[in-house]
Amino acid sequence: MFKKILIANRGEIAIRIIRTCREMGIKTVAVYSEADRDSLHVRFADEAYCVGPPPSTESYLVIPALLEVCRTSGAEAVHPGYGFLSENSHFAQCCIDAGITFIGPGIDAIEKMGNKSISRSTMIKNNVPVIPGTEQPIPDDADILAICRDIGFPVMLKAAAGGGGKGMRIVNSEQEVEDALRAVKREAFAAFANSDILVERYFENSRHIEIQVMADTHGNYVHLFERECSLQRRYQKVIEESPSPIMDEELRSQMTAAAIQAAKSVNYAGAGTVEFLVDHKRNFYFLEMNTRIQVEHSVTEMVTGVDMVREQLLVAAGEPMSLRQEDLHLNGAAVECRIYAEDPENGFLPAPGHIRELILPKGPYVRVDSCVYSGGDVSMHYDPMIAKIVTWGKTRNEARLRMIRALDESIIFGIKSNVLFHKMLLENESFISGDIHTKFIDGLGEFKPSVEKEKHDIAIIAAICSRIQVSGAGRRPGEIRETDQRAAWRMASKYQYWATRF
Repeated sequence: MFKKILIANRGEIAIRIIRTCREMGIKTVAVYSEADRDSLHVRFADEAYCVGPPPSTESYLVIPALLEVCRTSGAEAVHPGYGFLSENSHFAQCCIDAGITFIGPGIDAIEKMGNKSISRSTMIKNNVPVIPGTEQPIPDDADILAICRDIGFPVMLKAAAGGGGKGMRIVNSEQEVEDALRAVKREAFAAFANSDILVERYFENSRHIEIQVMADTHGNYVHLFERECSLQRRYQKVIEESPSPIMDEELRSQMTAAAIQAAKSVNYAGAGTVEFLVDHKRNFYFLEMNTRIQVEHSVTEMVTGVDMVREQLLVAAGEPMSLRQEDLHLNGAAVECRIYAEDPENGFLPAPGHIRELILPKGPYVRVDSCVYSGGDVSMHYDPMIAKIVTWGKTRNEARLRMIRALDESIIFGIKSNVLFHKMLLENESFISGDIHTKFIDGLGEFKPSVEKEKHDIAIIAAICSRIQVSGAGRRPGEIRETDQRAAWRMASKYQYWATRF
């Protein structure tokens, strides 16, 4: 096993990896940009090195700087987390060339699954069902309209080299093709330096279900069941859960078998996720494979008891996984909410800034993965995630109700967040019944939490007024000390919590 690894990432996933490494007796090396100098992952690691200015293109994405830190620190391996360079085959190759282990799948698997046209043709050859559409990028824009007609509207135009919801447009009619094509090609080139386009049939009211797989270099493959990821906004996941409310043993058996076959087709090793679209007739189709650990891996860990980072480290060190399919079982249900610094009342615009007070939930069967704290900042330079909150229950409804309780306990002052938006989703009758799809959130219209917001505002005002009254004896009128202001925010947290109880 490795003695020391470098984590080529930041935020909550860096802390997540550090925790498992500490339990395994592995030293950790953090990297950080100048904007992340006070980040918790820097404090948690055994060593930390600055790799550049705030923009990720000048820090977290600079491969020579990361490799130099490996040499300086003596790190034997690199864990890329998710995002940044986690699915970059060039980075993986550079690590190998430098004699450093890349904690992830082989380069061939990254490249095949990272290109939609190649992964699609690979799945077809291996009898994994795919969405009807083009197998190769379309070289001539003039052919797009004819291809769309052959496939049948609505269709999806998508970047061949894309991912993460970028470079995608739904086209409902012939009149929309030209504008959508220009937009997709522009986004694709900006995000991936590749403007190649694929066309696929678009299924309305479909579900997004993914299968978690693990494999080692000894020929062992397992699945860790499914995650329901249909609650999305702009192709970005909002709430994930496991198991899926529509799953039965027959469908699960078929989808997990297809996911294992997909992994085997590229000799996969490590943690990976095979994503499927499921239509209203319960037919499923391969979407893509993410060749890394997922943001929502914690949902799977809650219902299986598996430490996926530990398994990644075992596989990367050349050891067999500790997992066998017959030993893996679904235990209860888990729900995850991604808490972001964003303004749901203003088009979900990012809302980075200084956090005056932060109280995240605790209690039985509640897991919180976070990298922010009271007095810290959510940086404008990166993904504005505050925390991932995951709750477990014996049943889906028990996990849902526990999540509502956890959200009620979540106190965030100084910046806006989507906490109340998550609560609204969890209390929606269609969500409660499991009747959801990828366009569910789009159909809800504007978010207007007027009653809840008024309670919160009143609680804040009451707390501040109360503190002024209590501490004002012997002071000049209007005099408030800095210590009183901090205490007022703490009291406001308590008031806000109780305000949500009535």
